[in-house]
Amino acid sequence: MPSLFKRRADAAETVDIEPDEATEADESVTRPRAYTEKKGKATPKRSDAQKRAKEAPPADRKEAARRLRDRQRSERAEARQKMAAGDDRYLPARDRGPEKALARRVVDSRRNIGSYFLIAALVILIGTSQSMPPLVRTVAQVLWFALAFLFVLDSVLLCRKVRKTLKAKMPKATVRWGSMYMYVVMRSITFRKLRLPSPQVKIGEPL
Repeated sequence: MPSLFKRRADAAETVDIEPDEATEADESVTRPRAYTEKKGKATPKRSDAQKRAKEAPPADRKEAARRLRDRQRSERAEARQKMAAGDDRYLPARDRGPEKALARRVVDSRRNIGSYFLIAALVILIGTSQSMPPLVRTVAQVLWFALAFLFVLDSVLLCRKVRKTLKAKMPKATVRWGSMYMYVVMRSITFRKLRLPSPQVKIGEPL
């Protein structure tokens, strides 16, 4: 005859197991869409998904060449933009360094005789041609000497200001003054809109 106590124990085990299974089933059904797994399980990120969505390979050699040209064109445009903004990574060696950047700011913050030197020299050169009357040639020669004197004087004042500013703001900087003077004078005779890197200050703006 089977034991009554054994039947009760089996029934108890059945009752203990069934609620757990029902709970797991309910959780799987009632999980929301934005459900996040417990810690320890990797969750896909948007950046990873974007990396996986790579550009499709080119269909042929012409398509590959076109993509290469487009990429090189965009890289050159970015390099020109960075160079115009004064980014040292894209500047030639002669323009790099904080000393050169400060010297450029000094040049760009003032009106320079050198900026008008080339245009004035061209006008004077036309005035000194043999086809002009003697009086015009004489006046042109006088203007030429006056322009040369003003250009030299302005260049000296510019170099002195650059030296004074660099010594005040960068006293520990090692500067080759000869090449620095040549650098700022050459920049001063370049038209403002054609200067590279582009001017980062307005005329009269304090440094």
